[in-house]
Amino acid sequence: MKKLKEKWGITSNFQLIIILLVFSITGSIAVFITKPILNLIGLDGKTAVPWIFWPIRILIIFPIYQILILIIGTLFGQFKFFWNFEKKMLSRLRLKKFLEKD
Repeated sequence: MKKLKEKWGITSNFQLIIILLVFSITGSIAVFITKPILNLIGLDGKTAVPWIFWPIRILIIFPIYQILILIIGTLFGQFKFFWNFEKKMLSRLRLKKFLEKD
């Protein structure tokens, strides 16, 4: 836990718990939201071919997760942390050009 707090630049155990809680809530909600979207486009995990279903599911989950993490992080008072987290992730994916106005 100490290394994680140092890496993320936080000092409080309470803030660490909040951040981990935001990650878990966001992941759960993103997966929950993705199922109806896949049903709308006619893909079902039980009937679709796995090598088609899973890449499409991941491509749908990813942007939903990115938006939700900012929203839920803000609701928990951690917008600054998650905005910096997003910028770092997008720069690693070579999508930093979308954030250059910041």
